[in-house]
Amino acid sequence: MKNELSCEEYKLLVEKAPIMIWRSAVTMECDYFNDTWLVFTGRSMEQEMGNGWAEGVHPEDFDLCLKIYTDHFKMREIFEMEYRLRRFDGEYRWIFDRGVPYSDSEGNFKGYIGSCIDVTERIEAEHALKRAREMEIEELQAILPICSYCKKIRNDRDYWEQIESYISNHSNTLFSHSICPECAEKAMKEIEEIKKNSGH
Repeated sequence: MKNELSCEEYKLLVEKAPIMIWRSAVTMECDYFNDTWLVFTGRSMEQEMGNGWAEGVHPEDFDLCLKIYTDHFKMREIFEMEYRLRRFDGEYRWIFDRGVPYSDSEGNFKGYIGSCIDVTERIEAEHALKRAREMEIEELQAILPICSYCKKIRNDRDYWEQIESYISNHSNTLFSHSICPECAEKAMKEIEEIKKNSGH
């Protein structure tokens, strides 16, 4: 037997749904928001009605948000968009909003029904990943081409120069030359070998 829901049950499902739901009339003005939306924004139905809801959209996102909404409304096409919406505590949260045109039983266009979810964590994770990739690219771009044999560095003019010269030209570093114990030992052996071969 088919279990049909009563009007009251449908209303309860819509009001208490875990997603924010809105509706607009043929005038493009909104005429309904469910409890989940009102709890999120901390505003009353009267404040959100008409174009009042747009007061909560982040100023940087408002123009694009409005354009997507009006352009698709005129074409009566489904739209999806992301924008920041002010929460009851004043924090802006990223919202994924999907609007769908709907009609009455006779096929007459009546407006739009939309559903929204908070996707802030996903957006922030994507931004963090993007920043990490940009930093990685910067690090890769900072890699210096250095000769494996003579240790000269190829500069941005495609010339090879001594490492001391390159570092001095790109920083405030000054060099005082000395010799490490390993190189000193190696140098002494080479000198001794030269003396031995020369007969001294």
